[in-house]
Amino acid sequence: MPTRLILNADDFGLTPGVNRAIAELHTAGALASATLMANGAAFDDAVNIAHRQPTLGVGCHIVLTDGIPLSPPETIPTLLGPDGKTFRPSLASFFFAVLTGRVDEADIAREAKAQIARLQQNGITPTHLDTHKHTHILPAVASPILAVAERLGIPSIRNPFEPAWSIALGKSPLLRRLQLGIISRLRPRFLALPQIRDGRVVTTDGTLGISATGNLNAETLTKTLTAMPEGLWELVCHPGYNDRDLDAITTRLRDTREIERAAMLATFTGESANRFNIELIHYAANRRQSNRPSRL
Repeated sequence: MPTRLILNADDFGLTPGVNRAIAELHTAGALASATLMANGAAFDDAVNIAHRQPTLGVGCHIVLTDGIPLSPPETIPTLLGPDGKTFRPSLASFFFAVLTGRVDEADIAREAKAQIARLQQNGITPTHLDTHKHTHILPAVASPILAVAERLGIPSIRNPFEPAWSIALGKSPLLRRLQLGIISRLRPRFLALPQIRDGRVVTTDGTLGISATGNLNAETLTKTLTAMPEGLWELVCHPGYNDRDLDAITTRLRDTREIERAAMLATFTGESANRFNIELIHYAANRRQSNRPSRL
């Protein structure tokens, strides 16, 4: 059996240019899955694309930091930043609040349900869940999200931990590699959460490309795929077009979105795709094939 790879684009719904890149990659056979931001500025455009391309697996990209919630602010007070209307503006401030016990898991669950519900109300059945900036690496975030996934019948969730061999190939700065190494110590706690442990919500062997975010060019992608061992993996990417719509969005990923789009096309289309014995799938397709209890 070939190694299976879920090639997933995050930030579906962020801008029309991001949506267009995702649609083009899927049409070209270079992308199987995307996660949709329910509060994204280009949400309606993304929904239209998803309906036109029913073979694209669409999950929910749950946003808990750096954005506008869908829930009434008074119902999720512990998720909000200083203005009392939007999420905390940085990942560091969100993590600090969670780790110091100032974020209520009920608020996380409430907002996650609201974001999932918006997809469902627009005719999208989410194939899986993941989180913006991988916030569910923290058990206090993963736990309520997994409970919501189980309650709503969403069968899969991203494993937010990158294996050491992939981190080493990601060309990220030393400090970033050290941070990812420290974070990996939380992996056993993620796998021990009851929904994962008992196979009620399934996941993968790990996620590739986290350390390469901002550096995921064709060379790095080829090295990662060449080194990838047998198993089921997700590779996260952020393709898009660096246009005026992206200029209006707060994001550190600008020119790199076009680099990633080009890397996907160069690697997964034409004769280049035959270099790797990889089966590209999305989460729902894999769920039908899998009989493993705790991983996809």
